[in-house]
Amino acid sequence: MTDLNAFIAGLPKAELHVHHVGSASPRIVAELAARHAGSTTVPADPAALADYFTFSDFAHFIEIYQAVVALIRTTDDLHLLTYEIARDLAAQQVRYVELQVTPYTHHLAGISPEQVCEVIEDVRAKAATEFGLEMRWIFDIPGEYGAPAADLTLHAATGVRPDGLVAFGLGGPEIGQPRGFYQSWFDQAIAAGLHSAPHAGESTGAPTIWDAINLLKAERIGHGTHCMEDPKLVDFLAEKQIPLEVSPTSNVRTRVVDSYETHPLPRMVEAGLRVTINSDDPPMFGTTLTNEYAVAARLLDLDEAGLAALAKAAVDASFAPEAVKKRIGGEIDGYLSSTATSSPEPTGTSVE
Repeated sequence: MTDLNAFIAGLPKAELHVHHVGSASPRIVAELAARHAGSTTVPADPAALADYFTFSDFAHFIEIYQAVVALIRTTDDLHLLTYEIARDLAAQQVRYVELQVTPYTHHLAGISPEQVCEVIEDVRAKAATEFGLEMRWIFDIPGEYGAPAADLTLHAATGVRPDGLVAFGLGGPEIGQPRGFYQSWFDQAIAAGLHSAPHAGESTGAPTIWDAINLLKAERIGHGTHCMEDPKLVDFLAEKQIPLEVSPTSNVRTRVVDSYETHPLPRMVEAGLRVTINSDDPPMFGTTLTNEYAVAARLLDLDEAGLAALAKAAVDASFAPEAVKKRIGGEIDGYLSSTATSSPEPTGTSVE
């Protein structure tokens, strides 16, 4: 049997829940902090960022996240960030990503939605040709900014609308931000042909997930960590097979769950829920998508076939065109076949 870590490193993957600014590597964060030295609290030393990215709770994480967001002040900053994210993802054998972009926070820095779209579309073209990476966008409302953020995000999504945009989202803190408040904006985005992919049930309970489904018409749930609190919700999610974008290390680092050992992922799978594995804000949480697959392998006792099935689950749950899904699914199958060994009794289990 092959080494699972080596298998995961080479496994073609799709990433469905990862934030744009939250994907900035320590090297890029430090470079941006140095560019804006004297006007930021973010360290310009990559080695100091590990301590800086140690969060006392979810509110503290949001505070630090906003400090990093504030480093993106020009279109050059934005291009550097987006291009390097593409490079880092491709190095992990990510073939397809739906990157969550927040036009409103860039607007606050003086970068218009039109400029944001121009920059990210330029990188999308480069990523396809240089890295073999298909990039798509989810424009998300930062909930902490309320209606003005929703208005601008909707304009960016339906008025400017870059070619790579596939979905409309809602991020930021859940406490004090009821999902139903954003219903009218989601209704308009959905009417314009966009998919619905809000965060829900990360730092709040099952009622937030119900609201995301019933009021925002969620087709996927960002996190859904606390869904297991409500048996009726679990039954509904299992019946409808609404995908949950699970990010184990994120949940541990933001103190949403106490530890990996208490993470609900195994219970989600046992209940028949449709899960995908994602990295959320990987450098801030000291992780990568590759590492999240290793975490999932341990929590779920997966073998190579189980890991390949998990990778295909993300492809299938994506908003990619069917031709792209078929191509990447074929790559995963081919990779599994190429790494198969003569071991007659592989250990671990599969997730189908």
